[in-house]
Amino acid sequence: MNTISALCNRFSKLAFGALLGSFLLLPGCGKKQDEQKQMTPALPVMKVQLSPASVSSEYSVRLEGLADAEIRPQVDGMLQAILVREGEKVKKGQPLFRIDDSAYREQYNTALAAQRAAEAQAAVARVNAEKLLPLVENKVIAPVQLTTAKAQEAAARAQAAQAAASARSAAINLDYTVVKAPVAGYIGRIPFRQGNLLTRNQAQALTTVSDVGKMYAVFSISEAGFATFKKVYPGETLQQKIDAVPPVKLTLSDGTVYNHDGKLESISGGFDASTGSIGLRVAFLNPEGFLRSGNSGTVSLSSSYDKVILVPQSATVELQDKVLVTLLTAGNKVAKRVITVAGRSEENYIVSDGLKPGDVIVTAGIEKLQDGMVIKPMPAAPPIQTPNAR
Repeated sequence: MNTISALCNRFSKLAFGALLGSFLLLPGCGKKQDEQKQMTPALPVMKVQLSPASVSSEYSVRLEGLADAEIRPQVDGMLQAILVREGEKVKKGQPLFRIDDSAYREQYNTALAAQRAAEAQAAVARVNAEKLLPLVENKVIAPVQLTTAKAQEAAARAQAAQAAASARSAAINLDYTVVKAPVAGYIGRIPFRQGNLLTRNQAQALTTVSDVGKMYAVFSISEAGFATFKKVYPGETLQQKIDAVPPVKLTLSDGTVYNHDGKLESISGGFDASTGSIGLRVAFLNPEGFLRSGNSGTVSLSSSYDKVILVPQSATVELQDKVLVTLLTAGNKVAKRVITVAGRSEENYIVSDGLKPGDVIVTAGIEKLQDGMVIKPMPAAPPIQTPNAR
């Protein structure tokens, strides 16, 4: 009995030890399983597909009026009166400044008197020649006397014409003493004051008159951008492609969008040799007069694509001058892939190279992924298709 009891006690101790060991091993097994789960992260993925998109390219612009006329004096003299105010809207031909005209008025009066005297002498010469004509016909005097009289008449007429030209020149100078607006528009800054001495060769203009009823947004694109422009818009000729450009939006320097759309009107005839760019001009109507010459902003040229690959910008990383996505390959392994971005929107990149329809990319948590890592793919939301891309 003692032997049997001893054996039972020993068996009980061994069983208890084994049971205790199994309980001690359980936490270790759970920890390893958790580590394995952490090593295989669950990340969202999406399948690349073709989608329609509208791309908008933005360019910085400088605004110019339909006409920006510098007003300069055509005669020398003292500024006698300023007839307009800065910022005032004026009509074509409206007087802006008046220069002291006393000297020019006397010059005109003198020239006009000389013209009248010369015309009187020409009239006398004509009468003298006419009187000799019957005498020559009746052979009372020699024909040479009539020839001489006609020559004197011609000289008198020439002197009268010269005097008339001098009078007209004096009248023009007198008229220049009132400086008028060459175009309708708005008066710019006036740096001169009454009593200042003006000269026709002075460097500084009296003011400027800007016709802002129609404004031009002027900007440049690169040679590569011009090549893209010709591919994107339909048409057999460059003018047809210009006409195919949709209405252009103007965003002012304060971020507000101008309430009138513009129209691309022209592209300059050649590239600038120093910058390698070519100029474009967009016209905007300005009925309220809100725009002024010298304003700056950005214009957006839109173009539409039927089938392009859209990738969320959050699914990409930038490395130096390259944009990369994380591609899901066989066995749920990941690999970095360089893509070419043709345009962008607020949410998406438009990819022209590096991906094809059917490829699967990781859309989040890609910063710490390395090539060859295994992930657990999860479905992700498709890219947002915004109508305005850049």
